[in-house]
Amino acid sequence: MKNNCKKHIINFFVFILFFTSIQDLYCQKLLIQMDLAQTNHLKAYGIVYWSLKEGNDWDWLLNYRGGSFITNYDQKIANECRIRGVDFQSITEADADDIYSMIQSEGVNMDVVKLEKAPKIAVYVQPGNAPWDDAVRMVLEYAEVEYDAIWDEEVLNDKLSNYDWLHLHHEDFTGQYGKFWATHQHENWYIQQVALNENTAQRLGFQKVSEMKKATVRKIREFVANGGFLFAMCTATDTYDIALSAENVDICDEIYDGDQADPHANDKLDFTKTMAFENYTIYTNPLVHPFSNIDVGVQTGLANQDIDYFTLFEFSAKYDPIPTMLTQCHVNVIKGFLGQTTAFYKDKIKKYVNILAEKEGTNEVKYIQGHIGRGFFCWYGGHDPEDYQHLLGDPPTNLELYKTSPGYRLILNNILFPAAKKKQQKT
Repeated sequence: MKNNCKKHIINFFVFILFFTSIQDLYCQKLLIQMDLAQTNHLKAYGIVYWSLKEGNDWDWLLNYRGGSFITNYDQKIANECRIRGVDFQSITEADADDIYSMIQSEGVNMDVVKLEKAPKIAVYVQPGNAPWDDAVRMVLEYAEVEYDAIWDEEVLNDKLSNYDWLHLHHEDFTGQYGKFWATHQHENWYIQQVALNENTAQRLGFQKVSEMKKATVRKIREFVANGGFLFAMCTATDTYDIALSAENVDICDEIYDGDQADPHANDKLDFTKTMAFENYTIYTNPLVHPFSNIDVGVQTGLANQDIDYFTLFEFSAKYDPIPTMLTQCHVNVIKGFLGQTTAFYKDKIKKYVNILAEKEGTNEVKYIQGHIGRGFFCWYGGHDPEDYQHLLGDPPTNLELYKTSPGYRLILNNILFPAAKKKQQKT
């Protein structure tokens, strides 16, 4: 009796495996849904990136179920989804045709872009350890997306031509070392960073760290103009433009470079050289922590976490695919988060720049995108989407606890953007 029961159980499981295999033969498409049904939004991006590197093409279904992804069914991809904990669906060709037909009809705000090649990714970050982490590096590593770490020497030696996508780590491109002198000048990490920057500048032939950083931002701007994609968060957003506008102006106090800042620096800023911001005032006083009045933190200070949210704009998927790609998410209202640069005042943003997200009822902008030449840039205010007030020395966020984070999703939209080619609608 026991043997018969055991045989029936074995036969049942054999039947289930056989049925699943037969079913897979008829499932010709693999859909990774990105709405609230998804169990791990962040690793889903990693699956698509990995699969692109394996030579597979994907379609990004803009505004369909939170910006879902679809490709030809492949058992290897299905297995990888299971291993990484990413939910997916196996669907027939007929089901896929119905989805495409609905998406490409004129009555819906949806469209399809083809993802063809995994972009080569670099992160600009100085060597050694700093008392802060970087949300972008953390989510890249969590999603298992490969990247190279580069710094000033690689940028100035034209290594950016090897990459499609560049992220600017938590960085101060003005040569003022994050304006941490007043609070952290005696700490080992600050002393080491100053020495590293000064030694690197001297080795590369610059008299000042600020001059080295200005040369770096010019090279990065060339990278964008030649077709590269640039993504930045926190201080890398406003200090980048400040450095561009101050190309021929000394804005560093004596404590940073041995001589006084130009007292008329603000009158000499050249906003025609900047990428995102204009008509701002910089603060050269080392005892004033903000860099300029671009950042909303200058006046508003700490926000109330319970009511701090920002809202994604809705764009036309068929006519504005670029901002649509960058705002794909399973929610449209997202928790705010602070940073040394938290958000941007709307009146400091250039007119041609797309505002992707703002704090409703205010003039505070969280997320912007623009273009220079043949390339694109995207700025995202704040430091860590899942740690409201991330302080120096705080431990890194455990993203396993935030697998469906909408704030981190916005970062990963940027990762796939360079892989996208606008797909022609079917006739």
